[in-house]
Amino acid sequence: MQILVVDDNAELLQLVATALEREGHRVASVKTARAAVVRLEAETFDVIVLDLGLPDGSGMDVCRKAREQGIATPILILTAHAAVDQRVEGLDAGADDFLAKPFAIAELRARVRALGRRTGIPAARTWSHGVVALDFPKRRATIEGREVPLTAKEWRILDVLASARGRVVPRAILLDEVWSEGDTSAAASLEVLMTRIRKKLGSDTVRTLRGEGYAIS
Repeated sequence: MQILVVDDNAELLQLVATALEREGHRVASVKTARAAVVRLEAETFDVIVLDLGLPDGSGMDVCRKAREQGIATPILILTAHAAVDQRVEGLDAGADDFLAKPFAIAELRARVRALGRRTGIPAARTWSHGVVALDFPKRRATIEGREVPLTAKEWRILDVLASARGRVVPRAILLDEVWSEGDTSAAASLEVLMTRIRKKLGSDTVRTLRGEGYAIS
């Protein structure tokens, strides 16, 4: 995903950007409300991580302006004061979620992933490569017209990969999308299922990029 992070604290800005980049996201960082508005007018983002206390205005104003301009990108607000009245104001301004400071990086990443899923790239409907064809709504996989049975987990893996439109999907994101966890057993299951998918559909169906993740051919 393409993510915009807005925070005037240079140390926190770097920490958040690095954490999100390690999950395979592309991150743009700015420190002021003005810079945020300029980036939003010029580029399209999948998620916005927005601090409220900015040196040239409030993050709440950035949120309102984005919504007034028709920008529907999910917004996660970072705030040192998570009072109910402030959350209500934020929701009225168009925010989608809040995270109080100090926060755990793991929770930040999880909330960003959740927001990305909410209005992310639409799920793939069909996919084909050579003699292999996948129809996701019908859950029908064929090779030269011959149907090949796939399990629910195998379909989910292929759905996530096909929805990425050829881009690499990091292992951490794939584990979260399919299992909602990233423990050792889930990681081992992913390897087994990848082997089965290749055996059923062909060895070149899914590419492994070592140290990065997977991509569908």
